[in-house]
Amino acid sequence: MARSIVETVLDGPRDIVYRLFTEREAVSDFLPVQVKLIKAGDPTTGVGAQHLLGFGKAGVTEEITALVPGELMEYKIIKGAPVKRHVGTVTFADTTDGRTRVVYTMDSDPVLPVPAPVLEFGLRQLTNQLIGGVRKALK
Repeated sequence: MARSIVETVLDGPRDIVYRLFTEREAVSDFLPVQVKLIKAGDPTTGVGAQHLLGFGKAGVTEEITALVPGELMEYKIIKGAPVKRHVGTVTFADTTDGRTRVVYTMDSDPVLPVPAPVLEFGLRQLTNQLIGGVRKALK
């Protein structure tokens, strides 16, 4: 298993940062791939929502598995990636100066034997692209 953890502070209030991460399509214009909601989640909790990240019908499908408003989002990849298991967890916390601390953790078990450092580097790159998209959306 490979694990990647990226910590950053974003210039925005926690409720807005949380929304940009959990409503993935909200940052689609700021990413190198398109993000499309393909299945709505539970109307009360949002859990079960599925997003396609890619181009057209090709890409990776993520499903939100846990949401704690303003605090936590967890998802898993359910289609389109050569992994046995991939789980992403994003936590959110206020900073003393009104910004938001984000900790983005990804755990992944690839189908193919990929050296952990190579996979971890790739996961960090993906995480940083998403964080960069959120950063741009906040401006």
